[in-house]
Amino acid sequence: MAAGAKQRQFSFLGKKSKDRSKNITFALFVTPGLILYSIFLVLPVVMGVYYSVTDWNGISRRFNIVGIKNYRSIFRDSRFSNAVLFNLKYTVLLTVCVVVLGIALALLLNKRVKGITGFRAMYFFPAVLSALSVTLIFGQIFYRVLPQIGSKLNIGFLQKSLLSSKTTAPYGVLLVNVWQGVALPTILFLAGLQTIPDELYEAAEIDGANAWARFRHITLPFLVPIISIVLVLTAKSGLMVFEYVHSLTDGGPGGATESISLLIYRHAFVENKFAYSIAEAMVAGLIIAAISAIQISISNRMKVY
Repeated sequence: MAAGAKQRQFSFLGKKSKDRSKNITFALFVTPGLILYSIFLVLPVVMGVYYSVTDWNGISRRFNIVGIKNYRSIFRDSRFSNAVLFNLKYTVLLTVCVVVLGIALALLLNKRVKGITGFRAMYFFPAVLSALSVTLIFGQIFYRVLPQIGSKLNIGFLQKSLLSSKTTAPYGVLLVNVWQGVALPTILFLAGLQTIPDELYEAAEIDGANAWARFRHITLPFLVPIISIVLVLTAKSGLMVFEYVHSLTDGGPGGATESISLLIYRHAFVENKFAYSIAEAMVAGLIIAAISAIQISISNRMKVY
């Protein structure tokens, strides 16, 4: 019995030693990542919170603690509230357009016809371009090409740039963003479509299901996990939009396309209100985090396993 107890003790000690060794190995692998995460994410957030309660201009070494003065000013600032409303409307429209158009294009590209591979590559092409190059191209189209065509053909609505009116400018920016932003979701939806077994469609056809019924009861449930990913990515892009509005309209005309990111940029680097812009970024970050959390929660409930 003594020998058995001793053997069990050694077995327990050996297991404990192995567990400790695994924990050490795990810690060695995780520690560099945690250090980098802390340096590049946690530390900037902590410093941002600190500077947001000061009057620092981004240049001087001297600044004063002003408490929540910056945050009070933000909630009284009509420009900030207008920028938030613009971002929310823009994000909703962008998300709907990208998801609907992405699924429609994926359904077209899923056809088994000759030369379809070339069309798939062509539809993905906008995704490899930078946002700046895309906005430069469309800027020329909106400001020069279309007005010239409108003048020569005597088409009234084309003679005026889409980006020169408060009413139409947001839709012009949205059009460019959708053109580029729909490329990657289309490929993701296409990949999802190709995982759906053909037998399901064949069985549904035998049962007399029409095209809409097959899409609603077979295609859509299989695409829900991908739709949830696209929703999160597109919403993030819409809430943080900067390049498109900065390059195409610079927030104009009359502030009609001024986004949160553009407003923060102006306050920081044009007006030297660095602490105020950091406070705006903190508020914007909380808004984006709240929307993302709600969106992810809804997406998780929609998933089909």
